[in-house]
Amino acid sequence: MPELPDLTVYMEHLERRVVGSTLDAVRLVSPFLLRSVTPTVDEMVGRTVVGLERLAKQIVFVLQDEMFMVIHLMISGRLQWHEAGKAVPKKLGLAAFDFDTGTLIFTEASKKKRASLRFVSGREALAELNPGGLEIFDIDLATFSDRLRTTPHTVKRALTDQHVFAGIGNAYSDEILLAAKMSPFKRGANMSGEEIETLFRACREVLTTWTARLREKTGDAWPKKVTAFHPEMAVHGKHKEPCPVCGAPVQRIVRAENESNYCAKCQTGGRLLADRSLSRLMKDTYPKRIEDLEGS
Repeated sequence: MPELPDLTVYMEHLERRVVGSTLDAVRLVSPFLLRSVTPTVDEMVGRTVVGLERLAKQIVFVLQDEMFMVIHLMISGRLQWHEAGKAVPKKLGLAAFDFDTGTLIFTEASKKKRASLRFVSGREALAELNPGGLEIFDIDLATFSDRLRTTPHTVKRALTDQHVFAGIGNAYSDEILLAAKMSPFKRGANMSGEEIETLFRACREVLTTWTARLREKTGDAWPKKVTAFHPEMAVHGKHKEPCPVCGAPVQRIVRAENESNYCAKCQTGGRLLADRSLSRLMKDTYPKRIEDLEGS
């Protein structure tokens, strides 16, 4: 799922292309995409785009007269920019938004159709789509600490819960926790002030670094390779590969559709965190420490 660095780069490129332009048409292909009833498509068309905003992981097109077009890419949704009038791809295409400067194509590489589009009228209605997570770059350490300590989650869950903090997902939370040398299962309520400050700084540093990196990679061209897996990442998607800090093999915990990647030596004092599926399969033979795994 695109996260804060990816969404920031998307929005920067959209700003150059659509702010000040007119939304000439909306071509809906998938019947599952549009999740609102009012305003109608006809009420949105013909309005000028006056700005772009972000609500957690949602991209908001601000149109004239406090009308909003809200796109949630979810896991597999992506945006493509083309010349005006470009046809919507038959297999993956969900919709096309025609501007007087070009066409934005909305695709989704998944059969589950989770990506969404909503048309909204008024700031009050838009606020209802905000899950309430705090923006890391808009808060200070004290506010971050208060939110973390009062959230009954593991730190991994807190970072990725859009009701707690905004814009961070599975991929960058793995990178943040390695940078902070912190177990994904640590609980905010039990963290010291020093640990919270370390995590706060790691959040800002990792997100800043990756935003700059993606900007550099993309340049002036439209960002086409938006993915949760980058070769430069330290632990996310690097299961069994060596940790760039200590060289130990990166570990993985899989729960439902989510996974956590971490380094046992750097983050958990050498202790392997139990993967539920592997624990059931291997029972008493499941290794407890990285040394046991390396010796097997």
